[in-house]
Amino acid sequence: MHIILHQPEIPANTGNIGRTCVATGTTLHLIEPLGFHLDEKSIKRAGMDYWDKLDVTRYINFEEFQEKHPGAKIWYATTKAKRIYTEASFGKDDYIMFGKESAGIPEELLVEHEETCIRIPMLTEIRSLNLSNAVAIVLYEALRQNDFIGMKKEGELHRLSWN
Repeated sequence: MHIILHQPEIPANTGNIGRTCVATGTTLHLIEPLGFHLDEKSIKRAGMDYWDKLDVTRYINFEEFQEKHPGAKIWYATTKAKRIYTEASFGKDDYIMFGKESAGIPEELLVEHEETCIRIPMLTEIRSLNLSNAVAIVLYEALRQNDFIGMKKEGELHRLSWN
């Protein structure tokens, strides 16, 4: 799986998302401009000691991303979508894009890709979820649909054993 962050603004969110990507074997794609520097302490604190294990690529803009990934199947996560994320059929090599915290994905991109726009249901009183939470929700649904390929599915106790 692949996560695309389109112009993320908050370093701690990107750090948390990076840690989730490492835990799931997901590639992270960052489309500039970023609202921070990748060497900021808050990114490293949120990503802890996992950041060096992250498969991450930066792009100057969405056009560069498209040039380097022609034909990529992209799901656009947005509060403006008509379709719920659980109605999508995610493939194991799909990309899921999330927009910047203050404005989301540009509407020009959304109207071009209405059929692959997805949303997380929530009450009308709330504008949106935290970006790192939204990424985790949608990513884990996509991974579930693909039977969590390559991931450890059973836990182990440290001191005791299961009966």
